Amino acid sequence: MGVFNKFRSLDAYPKIDQDFYKRTRSGGLVTIFSLIVIAFLFLLEIRLYLYSGTETQLVVDTSRGERLRVNFDVTFPLLRCSLIAVDTMDISGEQHYDIRHDILKKRLDNHGNVIASRQDGVGAPKIEKPLQRHGGRLDHNETYCGSCYGAEVADDDCCNSCEEVREAYRKKGWGLSNPELIDQCTREGYFNQIKEEEGEGCNINGFVDVSKVAGNFHFAAGKSLHHNQDLISDLLDVQLGNHNITHKINKLSFGEEFPGVVNPLDGAKWTHHTSSGIYQYFIKVVPTVYTDLTGNKIQSNQFSVTEHFRDDNNVHPKPPPGVYFIYDFSPIKVIYTEGKVSFLHFLTNICAIIGGVFTVAGIIDSFIYHGQRAIKKKIDLGKHR
Repeated sequence: MGVFNKFRSLDAYPKIDQDFYKRTRSGGLVTIFSLIVIAFLFLLEIRLYLYSGTETQLVVDTSRGERLRVNFDVTFPLLRCSLIAVDTMDISGEQHYDIRHDILKKRLDNHGNVIASRQDGVGAPKIEKPLQRHGGRLDHNETYCGSCYGAEVADDDCCNSCEEVREAYRKKGWGLSNPELIDQCTREGYFNQIKEEEGEGCNINGFVDVSKVAGNFHFAAGKSLHHNQDLISDLLDVQLGNHNITHKINKLSFGEEFPGVVNPLDGAKWTHHTSSGIYQYFIKVVPTVYTDLTGNKIQSNQFSVTEHFRDDNNVHPKPPPGVYFIYDFSPIKVIYTEGKVSFLHFLTNICAIIGGVFTVAGIIDSFIYHGQRAIKKKIDLGKHR
């Protein structure tokens, strides 16, 4: 017992007899208020503990030779699907025109309702056996080989559909000035398809895969060709300045999305009021790496954007009207790393909250109590006089 009694001298919390306590109304109010504050801060601390925080780091981007997926969903309410071509090009010289794969086009009526959708976007179903290259019809057991109408590279080249004829002309750098004379196009109902889409709109969504260098991708109004490094239109007799490129960007992102990412062009709209021109988005892409709590890394990008409409009435030759996304890459990479507060840190914060609030509340209560006593003494002195 003597050993245990010695612990009394170590007690840092000496007890006061209940008879010496004096409770006040102000002390009760301060206690209630301090308990509310403690409960509020406690809930905030639990929230911080349960949900991860993110640490941000900036480093120089040293990656090389990477590819980037550009995801898009754009609606042209006044431009038919048969007139829209998706093209890409970059400063390394890589160019792709009228991209079809991984892209879905949806024909829209004037109310925005989907009429039909197709993977290849343009044209009618292929019909076999138009005119042979030598001019006659297909004979019995003869292997079909359609004419390319002068665009053949070798003697055994064949163009068995309207699209193959147009592709052969693209490779030659020629414009298809009289497509109504192409037997494949006539038999496939190519012109009827275009006439059926008159007055319609188009939604186009999908993705394109580009090199991680400065470049652009665009939605050109009119099938584009590359000739003497100038883009020209080769679709029927449609004039370059007569397309309404009013559009709404439903979605545009560079790479895979990650938690908290904000794509500034999502939901952006622009209405075309003039007769000719192109709408340009100048985009600065910032490479981003997001690492979650499990260590899984998401290679993505953020971007900022400025917009500009370019009137091409006085520019010759005119580029095809359309919507152009011109992008460049920042040399700085942003790294986000999810982190979680440790349990010991959580306990330390809880103890700090409880102790700190009670200490401040005690100071406030003491100030109120002694203030009330001082005021009461002055009142009593005034009464005795």
